[in-house]
Amino acid sequence: MPRAALRTPATALGAPAPALHAPAAGSRAPVTVPEAPAEFGTDWHDPLTAAPAISRPATKSCEVTLAEAKFSDFTPYRGTYAPPDGCGDHWSKVVLRLDGKVKGRQYDRLGYLHVGGVEILRTSTPEPSPDGVEWSVEKDVTRYTDTFRRGGDVEMLIGNVVDDTYTGVLDVKVTLTFYARGKAARAAAASGVPDRVLTLQDGTLTTPRNSERIVAEVYATGSGGGCEEFWYLTVPDAAPYSCKAADGPYREVQIKVDGRLAGVAEPFPNVWTGGWSNPFLWYVIPGPRAFDVRPIEYDLSPFAGLLDDGRPHRVDVSVVGVPEGQSGWSAPVDVLVWQDARRAHVTGALTEVSADGLANTSSYTPGSPERLDTAGGHRLTVSGYVDTSHGRVTTTVRRVLANTSVHRWTDGEDTDGLEAAWNDDQTVTVDGRGPARVTRTHRTYTMDGTTTLGPDGGLRTVLRLGDRAAVDELRGGRRTAWSRLDDRYAGDATYTAGVPRDQRHAVGTTSERYALRGSDGCHDRRLVTEQGVLTVDHRSC
Repeated sequence: MPRAALRTPATALGAPAPALHAPAAGSRAPVTVPEAPAEFGTDWHDPLTAAPAISRPATKSCEVTLAEAKFSDFTPYRGTYAPPDGCGDHWSKVVLRLDGKVKGRQYDRLGYLHVGGVEILRTSTPEPSPDGVEWSVEKDVTRYTDTFRRGGDVEMLIGNVVDDTYTGVLDVKVTLTFYARGKAARAAAASGVPDRVLTLQDGTLTTPRNSERIVAEVYATGSGGGCEEFWYLTVPDAAPYSCKAADGPYREVQIKVDGRLAGVAEPFPNVWTGGWSNPFLWYVIPGPRAFDVRPIEYDLSPFAGLLDDGRPHRVDVSVVGVPEGQSGWSAPVDVLVWQDARRAHVTGALTEVSADGLANTSSYTPGSPERLDTAGGHRLTVSGYVDTSHGRVTTTVRRVLANTSVHRWTDGEDTDGLEAAWNDDQTVTVDGRGPARVTRTHRTYTMDGTTTLGPDGGLRTVLRLGDRAAVDELRGGRRTAWSRLDDRYAGDATYTAGVPRDQRHAVGTTSERYALRGSDGCHDRRLVTEQGVLTVDHRSC
């Protein structure tokens, strides 16, 4: 399936699909829809996801435009940002919104947005219809409040190629909406929003000397159209497959401080809107996280005592398993810092860095089909303390990673399938004055799919993706907050490859169910499409 990897841009086919508006928030009834056409047409429903909208406070708001650009090449948009007037400089929430439109023929593209050097959004784009599509992305960016209080440079890029064949120009506008802080939001905002947002300078980090809690965000993505975009399908040199990696498909994103291992994580197996050789899977419903790429978070608080000496410290991010010298991964870093307001200098120490040996085995079994079984994982515990104005605070972070996959393919890769699961479990214990605070997070990502190219040129992809997370917060052994996320995508699409676009006869059914339940409430929405028409939009909460 990769063959680097049968990437197919959007196509022009048949009659237009009628548009359909989503039901009002809170609606529980299915939407009445027109009958789906027999095949994909020249237009289809605009992209949408089943994820919940960002909640907004009922306070005064102010809007700032960050960027307006039309991307047709690899020239970044550059502008300036100034804080809004009329909503103060402390906000209960800040919401980013990207509105985009594109028409014609184009590949999916990956992009970023920086303010003052801080990455606040990483995103990808839909592939368009000839008649054009519009889409939007919203993100809660309140955690970057420190950045937004200052003016700064804005840089945005969605690298693109426009020529006589690939005609789609990406036309986007990005705004920030600031919501003034009401009295009820003051305490929550004070504890939840970091005091500082930092970036690395020449690979080094210098934190304020009174830093008490430190969290690194890493926007790690495999991309660029090469094999690392499909890293989960790579095979060792001994196996006959088009995407090679000496150590197989296991990938792990590591962060080190002064050469010492500080955090490990499983990368999310992103599938962009041209992925798995079949854009008809993604025209309406993108894969989980495709439009809002979430960063990996590493709690570096055990290193605060070391970092609080006022000197620059080396911070390195690397991806285990990438063949030496091979590009394809991007991993920009933001650092969020919470400070001790009553002490100018906090002292402390790193007391433990304990890691099991990284496990990574791939077993190739020749035959028809060929088969590669992979199992990998890692365990890391880091612990340290700081002596603050409110006593000694000890933070211990335990993280356990596990990945298994079975990859089967036939000669010529005409049939290519993968069944894989990634588990990323983390427990953060903060022990200081009062009962210990414990946050337990269990993440599971799944992928189960097969692409088959028949002798008549018919290409079919059947694929299921899962993004699940269970979070429990405890204080003194009693649960104080919890959430359960279950985001499931399923698709089955077929078209005729290697023929003019008006002869592809493409059909496809896709669906997503995004269920989120917890102490903050409930969201459960299910979408189904046929040939680009939204046929089900049902809410259960």
